Amino acid sequence: MSKIYAIVNQKGGVGKTTTVINLCAYLAGSGRRVLLVDMDPQANATSGLGYNKYEMDVSSYELLLQEATLDEAVINNEDYRLDIMPSQPALAGAEVELVNAIGREYRLRNALAEADGRYDYILIDCPPSLSLLTINALTAAKDGVIIPVQCEYLALEGLTQLTQTIDLVQKYLNPELAIRGLVMTMYDARTNLSRQVVEEVRRYFPGRVFRAIVPRNVRLSEAPSYGQPINIYAPHSPGALAYKVLAAELLKGDLMAETAVQGATP
Repeated sequence: MSKIYAIVNQKGGVGKTTTVINLCAYLAGSGRRVLLVDMDPQANATSGLGYNKYEMDVSSYELLLQEATLDEAVINNEDYRLDIMPSQPALAGAEVELVNAIGREYRLRNALAEADGRYDYILIDCPPSLSLLTINALTAAKDGVIIPVQCEYLALEGLTQLTQTIDLVQKYLNPELAIRGLVMTMYDARTNLSRQVVEEVRRYFPGRVFRAIVPRNVRLSEAPSYGQPINIYAPHSPGALAYKVLAAELLKGDLMAETAVQGATP
């Protein structure tokens, strides 16, 4: 079965799309079959992998409106060995168009059911808001959410609201939803503030913060303008090494969890 995670934080500028792109790239580089689903109307994950968001004939927008199938909406990128369901600015209108639709929160989940088993990992890039698009992603994310957290002042601002939303989605739409882990991003080792933020987040979310920490790194900022993930653009940079470690940590944790479940099965 496919592992499906939503990468979410309603606060913008925390490295969410950077995390989605590069985590997908390293998972694919490890031999896993990976699908990146862009559910953000800004379509930064789409453009970050070299696609023009204004030239998408079929995207997550058409998929949500049930005007296209999963196969029609997915692009295979042989260069990076992963598939992407692109987005486009028109996706912003989907919330209005789906306002009276029955089961509107399940549109993405139902569509991704077609891909179950086809991919090892499906990662969903969410918009920086707690909108219907984000709710669709949380409802589809049967294996949990990964939350990038910027190592800056007020890092915990908004996390309370996000966890409340996760709890509500878990209660009413997706009983399997849980926090898979938090990723500390934009870490600056020169400042006490970054270290204090990491300590504070670990105190609030004990045992749920990934050990891998993503540093501030100019290469990570440059890579999207070239339409490349960091493992292609600057594979030896500190940012690349951080995401490589993060992917390995995710894989190891998932494997251990699967082994524990299999061992507990009579």
